[in-house]
Amino acid sequence: MMTKYSSRYASSPQAVKKYDTKELREEFLIDDLMQENEIVLTYSHYDRYIAGSAVPVAADLVLETIDPLKSAYFLERREMGIINVGGNGSVVVEGETYELGFKDALYIGSGNKEVIFKSADAKNPAKFYINSAPAHTTYPTVKVSLAEANKLHLGTMETANHRTVNQMIIGSVVTTCQLQMGMTELNPGSVWNTMPAHVHDRRMEVYFYLDIPENQAVCHFMGEPQETRHIWMNNHQAVISPPWSIHSGSGTSNYTFIWGMAGENLDYGDMDVCKITDLR
Repeated sequence: MMTKYSSRYASSPQAVKKYDTKELREEFLIDDLMQENEIVLTYSHYDRYIAGSAVPVAADLVLETIDPLKSAYFLERREMGIINVGGNGSVVVEGETYELGFKDALYIGSGNKEVIFKSADAKNPAKFYINSAPAHTTYPTVKVSLAEANKLHLGTMETANHRTVNQMIIGSVVTTCQLQMGMTELNPGSVWNTMPAHVHDRRMEVYFYLDIPENQAVCHFMGEPQETRHIWMNNHQAVISPPWSIHSGSGTSNYTFIWGMAGENLDYGDMDVCKITDLR
């Protein structure tokens, strides 16, 4: 098999209060992504969400089912979102090829048996970031380029959170069962993402950080608003955010992150905002 996976069980906020740095990273940080010639997946018990990557170099990579799914093929009861963060590549879905350039996205509906990842140039391989959630029905496979994303311009330079939210796999752009994905790009001089922070108990989320310059890092904040914790993140690492946790970050430079989420509803604005001065 060209696929390897690991599982993460859900943790209560009461338990997380007692975690040290090592335990926090073991439970929530995904630090083995973008392995060449492999599909790497992390299966989370928060909303049965999967985050992973595929980097085809020496050969194409075929999406295979994994044991936790107990399914004949990966997308038998699932949908998938993909964003390419590397060189040009393509994804073949049931014989149809979708070309994905840097920061282009692809939504694949449930019921598709064949999914193959390809790179256009092995010297500059595609790096496919993958999210997947359970699906109750089948919707069409759709490519969404970065230019086609619904763009929200938020924050200000004065508060160091001037950013563009690119809504890509979301109801106003693509019809899905519950999966939502997009990409937020911070402008030079801005470092704070998702501030004011919020929680949405109806949905969990996974953040994937990219465009972090060499020798720089992002501090990802999590935990209950009155009991926050942090994890330092490097380029091409992801972090699982439970429904009860804030998910915010501040970098030593500007950067980009991909957000993906699933849960009870598809209302992007369904969130409980935390006053900045109330965070602890």
